[in-house]
Amino acid sequence: MGLKFAANLSHLWPELPYLDRFEAAATAGFEAVEVLFPYDIAAKETKRALMAQGLKLILINAPPPNYTGGARGFAAQPEMVERFQYDMRRVFRYCEVLEVSFVHVMTGMAEGEAAKQTLIDNLKWAASEAPEGLILTLEPLNAVAQPGYFLNDYALAAEVLAAVDAPNVGLQYDSYHAQMIHGDAVTVFDQYLSLIRHIQIGDSPDRGAPGTGEVDFDGLFDRIRAAEYAGWISGEYSPNGSSEESLGWMVR
Repeated sequence: MGLKFAANLSHLWPELPYLDRFEAAATAGFEAVEVLFPYDIAAKETKRALMAQGLKLILINAPPPNYTGGARGFAAQPEMVERFQYDMRRVFRYCEVLEVSFVHVMTGMAEGEAAKQTLIDNLKWAASEAPEGLILTLEPLNAVAQPGYFLNDYALAAEVLAAVDAPNVGLQYDSYHAQMIHGDAVTVFDQYLSLIRHIQIGDSPDRGAPGTGEVDFDGLFDRIRAAEYAGWISGEYSPNGSSEESLGWMVR
């Protein structure tokens, strides 16, 4: 079966103004995009850019950035439960306007059993409050890119998801982070396939374009096809040059 590719506009075409990146993505042949933090721009402006180019916005991150100096994400911080609920309500409003498919819920910097239970409780609440059709995702982030991040291991993500046990909460697989955390992105994909709801790709160790580093992308794409994965695969990487020239992975 054919694979469906999306462009992460927070990483690709960084030289262009935000609203111009939608046209660049459509011109490159993408039908869907991600925007990690679209909250600086009125949702109607992003919606207009999507509609003009015939694009679908499949993913955003939550919560909105904390401009008071705090770290991005606090779903695993016990003292931030009230703030988490307040910000997630704002995220859900964006999702409804922009018709988003997935929200990556960021856990923030934390450790220990209290943090894990807070994350579980917060996700249960968010799952019950989320708009119909929206999927919440957890994504393990590696300690080099995000030192001190609570969700830093795929086994921990699986444990949390089992405890939440909600049909609208799943795993977000990222080949860059999987390779950095566990040393073999393909094995991680195979092991946690049943939990995966969304896929992002980038190479390690520098989050470069697929094919520029250590990840076995031929093997990974073979596994994705064999699994009959029908969702989107989003290029979330730093192009290190022209974004257009970095897209060879789409036809490999």
